[in-house]
Amino acid sequence: MKELETIQDWQAVLEQSQEQRLFMLKHSTACPVSVAALREFDELVTDIPKYFLKIQHHRPVSAEIESNLGRRHESPQLFLLEDGKALWEATHRAITKSKINKALEELEG
Repeated sequence: MKELETIQDWQAVLEQSQEQRLFMLKHSTACPVSVAALREFDELVTDIPKYFLKIQHHRPVSAEIESNLGRRHESPQLFLLEDGKALWEATHRAITKSKINKALEELEG
């Protein structure tokens, strides 16, 4: 799992999503629900690349993600990206290993 820190990092991830699916998690370091979501996300076993952003430390990047994906900001907020778009997303307590795996199965099915 790799942390994003700059808008250039985000742009590289968005570009990478043109070639492969990847996960992007917007994480609040001040929220217990977000801490739990980060733990679930970190423990997720997958070949899909995983990225995260600490929103308090990098608000301009968070705003750029919101703008590029056309999704209202929430945290925690997890996106599965493909072709520069959010193919799937979950927020708050819906970010669990089981729910992520179920979504992946449905997308593959």
